[in-house]
Amino acid sequence: MAEPIPFPRPDEMAARALPANVEAEAAFLGAALIDNRVIEEMVTPLRPDHFFEPAHVRIYDRILQLLDRKAVVTPVTLKPYFEADEALKELGGASYLARLTSDGQGLLAPRELAEQIYDLALLRELVSVGRTLVNDALDTSESVEPLEQVARAEAALYRVAEGASVGSEAQPFRMSSLAAITQIEKALNSGGHISGRTTGLDDLNAKVGGLHDSDLIILAGRPAMGKTSLVTNIAFNCAERYLRDLADGIDPKQSVGAPVAFFSLEMSADQLATRILAEQAEISSERLRMGKISREDFQRISFASQRLSELPLYIDDTPALSIAALRTRARRMKRKHDIGLVVIDYLQLLQGSGRASDNRVNEISEISRGLKTLAKELAVPVIALSQLSRAVESREDKRPQLSDLRESGSIEQDADMVWFIYREEYYHNASKPDEPTETSSSDSVEKYRRWEERHEEVVNKATVIISKQRHGSTGNVYLHFQSEFTKFGNLASDSRGYESYE
Repeated sequence: MAEPIPFPRPDEMAARALPANVEAEAAFLGAALIDNRVIEEMVTPLRPDHFFEPAHVRIYDRILQLLDRKAVVTPVTLKPYFEADEALKELGGASYLARLTSDGQGLLAPRELAEQIYDLALLRELVSVGRTLVNDALDTSESVEPLEQVARAEAALYRVAEGASVGSEAQPFRMSSLAAITQIEKALNSGGHISGRTTGLDDLNAKVGGLHDSDLIILAGRPAMGKTSLVTNIAFNCAERYLRDLADGIDPKQSVGAPVAFFSLEMSADQLATRILAEQAEISSERLRMGKISREDFQRISFASQRLSELPLYIDDTPALSIAALRTRARRMKRKHDIGLVVIDYLQLLQGSGRASDNRVNEISEISRGLKTLAKELAVPVIALSQLSRAVESREDKRPQLSDLRESGSIEQDADMVWFIYREEYYHNASKPDEPTETSSSDSVEKYRRWEERHEEVVNKATVIISKQRHGSTGNVYLHFQSEFTKFGNLASDSRGYESYE
């Protein structure tokens, strides 16, 4: 019988030295001080917090700051910043900076040194995650929630895999401002219209500036308004733009498109695919389902299918997902396919952890917080569809409001943007009077004429009501809607634009 594997106890793990190579850090810093181009040509995303020795952390951070100012960095230019550094005095004071450049061995392999420093930093973070996992699993003093611990451990491991967990405490404003400048430059290069992911709809892009990383966007509406159609169009447009930009030789990081993860809790993957094919081939999905298509229509569907075969749109139609399971699947897709947009259809079909199952409002609050956390964790926009309460139907004005969001005010609180989709045509068609006949009264004829005039104004038009936006003003965006193909598009140039109500 095989002997059991002797797992180390937590106290034994704590006694072991953390993986580090201080000599490699010193050699790399010496190489960077001798030739500043070492940092410019570096492939590995090395940050100050990847260094183990605290003095090296501060030295590398100061080097980066000076390089940002286009200054030449040498031991001489660094000396004034470290003359009073107590930790550096233990290593020999300011003369330690000169000793870093004494032999120049780091110049022989600076990239390899940077890779080793980075890898050892990730290993140290992995050790930290492992210790936390072991300590939490052994601590049964409070309520034991194994699935939640697994979810937290997986999230921590994902951050380590992305290299993001190291130094994930507070970051200097300099790093935040550089990220902001990058976004502004992206908007400038796109023609001054969009800094996030594209929706493929010009007026919507112009109003919201695209879909921004880490944002939670709630798209809500009553049944038959076209929620799923709109979000499917946006998902397709974003994925298709990414594919087109790659074909044009544009750097994926500069593309306003992205691979998309679509979690369809209501429709199956083949139903969603049929809808997208119908939209792109411009054939009624109803005719497709019933087989009432010609050979020419079938050929158009086949061509559309071939054209979309490489589309980076990944559909997960697993029913009754919990918020924890959805976040786990999204992390895997991010790691495997580098997704840049997550879509959930729809929020109320997700399940919470089970602790709040006796209170639906608390469960929805947990789900909306989980979606916002997912958006920040993956640094991608998340669009979640939501139902509206029936209170809309009881009002004379059917336009939805924030108070109509079903089951929880926390949805409004957690969201960065709240969009409502509204089609007056749907309600107008429901009020259609009987067509007049030869024996109809003049009042009946006039009533029908007024209905027809209004019908011409609202047919094939939809309104996206931006009721909340952290990045800008609220207002209405008008879109064209082909109901037979469930396809949204831009309005004709004479009627395009948006209306602000702030």
